[in-house]
Amino acid sequence: MTDSNVSADQPSEFVSLTAGGQGFCVDIHAIREIRSWTPVTTLPFAEPSVLGVMNLRGAVIPIIDLKDRLGLGTTSEDHRNVIVIVNLSGRTLGLLVEAVSEIISVPADGILPNPTSATEGNPAQIIGLISRDNQMLRVLDLTGLAMAETEDAA
Repeated sequence: MTDSNVSADQPSEFVSLTAGGQGFCVDIHAIREIRSWTPVTTLPFAEPSVLGVMNLRGAVIPIIDLKDRLGLGTTSEDHRNVIVIVNLSGRTLGLLVEAVSEIISVPADGILPNPTSATEGNPAQIIGLISRDNQMLRVLDLTGLAMAETEDAA
C-alpha cells in the first residue's frame, strides 16, 4: 500500500470525500484538482456510471458518478456536488461526489486491509479501511475504478 519512494515511517495523506452518504478517501497525490459541479456532455451507450465528458482546459475527460460506480445508486444533480479530478497513470478522469471534507494524515499501520476481496477477476475498488472519528473510511483504488470504466466501455 505504500509508495516505494515514501518511507514506511512517513504517514500517507488522503482526501476524504462522501459518496452515497458514506465516507471514502483518495490518495492526495492522485488528485489534480477539485471543481464545483457543472453539467457534462452525455455520450450515447455509455455505461450508466459514466455521466459524460467535460472539457478541462482543452482536454476531454470522462466524469464517473462514484456513487453509481460503487453500486450505491445514482447521484442526483445538485450544485453542491463536487467533481474530483484525478490523474491515473497519465490518464485524467473526474469523480462526481457529494462532498470533499478534509485532508487526513494516516500512519502506514493505520490503514487496515479490506477484509473482502475482488472475485472472478474483477478489480478491487476498496483497498483498505481507515478508522477515523467513529467512522470507517474506505480507501479507493483508483486503478480498479478506472479499469471498471475501461471494461464497461469495451
